[in-house]
Amino acid sequence: MVLSRSVATRIQPYFGYRNTTRLAVSARALRSPAAKMESSSRLRAIRTMLAKFSSREVAGVTVRLVAKFAGETVIDTRRETDAEGFVHFDEEFPSKIERPEHTAWESVTLEWVNTKGPQSIVASILAPASTARLGVISDIDDTIIESGITGGLRNIARNWRRVMAEMPTERIVVPGAADFYTSLGGQAPNVQSVAQPDALPAPSRPFFYVSSSPWNLFSYLVAFKKAHGLPHGPMMLRDWGLNRATFGSGSHGAHKRAAIASILATYPDMRFAMIGDDTQGDLPAFAEAAQAHPGQIAGVFLRKAAVEDFSPEERAAQLQLEKADIPLWLGESFQSASEFFETLGIESDHEAAQIVKTIEDKAE
Repeated sequence: MVLSRSVATRIQPYFGYRNTTRLAVSARALRSPAAKMESSSRLRAIRTMLAKFSSREVAGVTVRLVAKFAGETVIDTRRETDAEGFVHFDEEFPSKIERPEHTAWESVTLEWVNTKGPQSIVASILAPASTARLGVISDIDDTIIESGITGGLRNIARNWRRVMAEMPTERIVVPGAADFYTSLGGQAPNVQSVAQPDALPAPSRPFFYVSSSPWNLFSYLVAFKKAHGLPHGPMMLRDWGLNRATFGSGSHGAHKRAAIASILATYPDMRFAMIGDDTQGDLPAFAEAAQAHPGQIAGVFLRKAAVEDFSPEERAAQLQLEKADIPLWLGESFQSASEFFETLGIESDHEAAQIVKTIEDKAE
């Protein structure tokens, strides 16, 4: 926990994304050191997680975004952080910038001034391939990781050890998720590997993650996906507060609906596979997206994590997907989902046969 105002302000960039006409990226001004996510003693782990949730946000910091393509500066703009330390850039390009041949992480620069003088940091921007026709929008909590963080303070208290005392390498991925996601995403050639040895690997099919977890867990979730070989992608998390807006059940769905709508609107030429679970209203959110963006939802994967039957809202959403002729897979483990690939209309992809074979082999 950092309380001293003498600690220099840093900027925590989050993953952004772009199409041919606009770029979106967010960051947060914090007065705390970046947390190290490697495993250590249990006490050290608890201290690390407490620091993630007690960091000081800094309002009124001027952040400059500089984006260059082909050596030419196309965006150079400044914005101030808000009361929670966030700064959001959603900028149009002066002219069309084509997407790359392969899905790739591109870089922009964020600049600011703190007590140590001028500072800068690189933010990663996902650019789907110009030929990409299928992307993935996935939940995180209880879909790829048993979070223990959502569902209110009672769940946090019940799962305190998992939430506050386990580092990313210690957390267990949902059975079958690593193989399923890796096979679905594929692996694009790392065209940045020479110039940027530490660049994130980019999946051939672009991934986007929508979650009700707080932005405080961004670096934790990045480390978790890296440790378990899960595809990286922009994450739409939430700003948490100790209020009804944070813990009310309706807020989870509203956040996810808005984030999904933004992604679909950004890539109207792409279809998406939606992946979630039945604990936080994912199915109704996916059905609403299908209705608002007809033709863009290729299929829905829903992991059955709850013991209860579908709610009336979920049953209505299931019927809505059926009427729209959108394939819906339901199962307790992603290991049994391989046959569902063929219903998504990707059987003509040159990778599809290998994708299915990989998952079937892993499931045996």
